[in-house]
Amino acid sequence: MKYSKEQTKELLLKIEISLREYLLKHNINDPILIGIHTGGVWVADWLQKTMGFKGKAASLNISFHRDDYSKVGVNPGVEPTEMPVSVDDKHIILVDDVLFTGRTTRAAINEIFDFGRPLSVTLVVLVERNGKELPISADIVGEILELENGKDIKLLGPEPMLLEITDKET
Repeated sequence: MKYSKEQTKELLLKIEISLREYLLKHNINDPILIGIHTGGVWVADWLQKTMGFKGKAASLNISFHRDDYSKVGVNPGVEPTEMPVSVDDKHIILVDDVLFTGRTTRAAINEIFDFGRPLSVTLVVLVERNGKELPISADIVGEILELENGKDIKLLGPEPMLLEITDKET
C-alpha cells in the first residue's frame, strides 16, 4: 500500500509546523538540520528549504556505527557523511524517515558526536512505528503506526516523496 502524494505531503507539513513550534518554544535559532541516509536526507532537505534555512542540510552515513556492521558491512549505495560546519555548541535537528528499532538513531548520534559536542539533539521523524528495541523516541513525529509482523514501511523519493507499506524482505 502506498500513501498518496497528498497524504505524504500532509505528514511533511505536520512535522514542519511542529518543528517551527518546537524551535520557538525552546528558543532555538539557527539549528543545524542533519538527515540520515537516505530518506532522512530527503526530509531534511525539504525542511531546510520550506523553513527558509540557508544552505543545504547536512547528511549522515551511519554505516560504520551500526551494531550489525560486522555482519552486513557497508551498503555500497550509501553516500558519505556531509557535515559542512562544526556541531560544537550547536542545536542539532536529526531527521529520519522512519523510527523503528532505534538502532539507526543510536548510530546517528554516535556519528554526530564524532564531529563534536552539540548543545542538543532533537529527533524528527516522518513515521514512528512499533518494534522498538532501544529506548529512543522522536521529539517530533508525523504519524505513529502499528504495523503487523512481516510488514515494513519505507520512504520512496526524493521527488515525489511517497511512503509505502510493503511485505518485509527476508
